[in-house]
Amino acid sequence: MNITLNNGIQMPALGFGVFQSAPEETVDAVSAALETGYRLIDTAAAYGNEREVGEAIRRVGIARDDVFIETKVWISDYGYDETLHAFEKSTGKLGVDRIDLLILHQALPTGFDLTVGAYKALEALLADGRVRAIGVSNFMLDHLARLSEETSIVPAVNQIEVHPYFQQRAVQQADAAAGTVTQAWSPIGGITAYRPNGASAFDDKTLKAIGAAHGKSPAQVMLRWHLQQGRSALPKSVRPARIQENFDVFDFELSADELASIDALDTEVRRGPEPEAVTLETFGREIPEA
Repeated sequence: MNITLNNGIQMPALGFGVFQSAPEETVDAVSAALETGYRLIDTAAAYGNEREVGEAIRRVGIARDDVFIETKVWISDYGYDETLHAFEKSTGKLGVDRIDLLILHQALPTGFDLTVGAYKALEALLADGRVRAIGVSNFMLDHLARLSEETSIVPAVNQIEVHPYFQQRAVQQADAAAGTVTQAWSPIGGITAYRPNGASAFDDKTLKAIGAAHGKSPAQVMLRWHLQQGRSALPKSVRPARIQENFDVFDFELSADELASIDALDTEVRRGPEPEAVTLETFGREIPEA
């Protein structure tokens, strides 16, 4: 199942994420994902495991053109020249000469001039054919508006926190209006428990009931919800059985009522970092050379 990006590039709708995957676990996890059938692998310079992602792709032996590689530039490498160099660092670690989707990891509101410079570098890389598509991550409404005023290419993707309990509908609507695909990180409960009381999404009565009706798990229900609503989703696991389970979401369909009942779970409570709070002083870190 593919999504057509705003420049005509085809991107797999369901991808495999490696956030917080230790380097020593990443090769096996990505290898298992590729062997399962995933063809979109999402990593980032700040994850510290780009090198292992590249090693896994080579180990499995899938043709480069058959794997869609997505990575992110960290805020410490923002600025036009710095971001061009960040591309070289990422390609060097991944062992490739082209990146399919290169995105800015955060908006960096306190240094938005650097953000604009970084995005203009992405535009140059796109024009040169060194990346196939460009985008952003964790950009909110005002960030998207400011970016559009100072750059010329609409982001192909905006990767944000989206799951049943935090849906960011206004951002999703802005993405859709601009022709930008919303891509969900932590789509099924990755970095933290979602519910205000700390309960797991996997124990949610609504999700369990829908899953029981289809012979599927709550995780599979959540992923299907993303896909049917036109989002890309990036589940993450290092367990082969869970990697396989998360991919097994193409043989059932949620009804309109089921989709609406999942929509109704939204608490509007963010569980990841607040985008406005991301600063170089707090989150800056050196990204090693290739």
